Amino acid sequence: MRDTVNECIKYIRKITDFVPDVAMILGSGLGGYTRQMEEVICSIPYSRIPGFPVSTVSGHAGKFVMGYLKGVPVIFMDGRVHYYEGYAPEDVVLPVRVMRAMGAKVLFLTNAAGGINEEYTPGSLVVLRDHVSLYVPNPLIGKNDPDEGVRFPDMTEVYDRALRRIITNCASAKDIPVSEGVYCQLSGPSYETPFEIMILSRLGVDLVGMSTVMEAITGRHLGMKVCGISLVTNMAAGINTEPLSHDEVKKAGKDSSEYFAALVTDSLCAIKQHLDAESQE
Repeated sequence: MRDTVNECIKYIRKITDFVPDVAMILGSGLGGYTRQMEEVICSIPYSRIPGFPVSTVSGHAGKFVMGYLKGVPVIFMDGRVHYYEGYAPEDVVLPVRVMRAMGAKVLFLTNAAGGINEEYTPGSLVVLRDHVSLYVPNPLIGKNDPDEGVRFPDMTEVYDRALRRIITNCASAKDIPVSEGVYCQLSGPSYETPFEIMILSRLGVDLVGMSTVMEAITGRHLGMKVCGISLVTNMAAGINTEPLSHDEVKKAGKDSSEYFAALVTDSLCAIKQHLDAESQE
């Protein structure tokens, strides 16, 4: 995997020497978010990077966008790759490894999710507090590179407590309702059955989706500070009596995009201030 990462970096460094502070993966609800950047250094389609997986899902642009948003140096994944697209776990998380190798200290994850917690409604924003990874392969299986992280990384606090507090404080300042919740990644691409949702509910899971957990594990292993926000785009099977569809997910994302984007922007600025303060200690 290190050889693949090095090849990716070698190609990217022919185009730019940009060093991001934050790596952000844009999920549903943040399509077009990169248009808010005041300075775009470069945009690189995944298809041009040697050995890099390519997003095949409708609504996922499939490119890196690098530059500055409110003065924060950020690399955006405008469209992620998913396990259900047929990629091996190590390919799904390759973008995280590349962004870390470029210098990113924070991994900011966003996604669309099905709501299991019945206090949620479509459009709810949930700051990730923890996750359940039991139903997808662990992306760290295989030979471990000690230069990247330990063989058995601690996952007691995958989602950084300080960053979670920053996001919730930013939401409060903007009067945007948020809560904290536990997310579970299933493989997809089929939606869950009502009985599967009932099992997850009994386990204490609040949200379900088809991404994020593999990326979070990898970021934590690499020593990144990880945070995440889920946008509830639909209530899960058995809770929602209507059939589930990807069109519903995209519509809910579009309808929620304004306040979701506002929270992300304020959070990025506050996270940058937090990083700067830490570096001066």
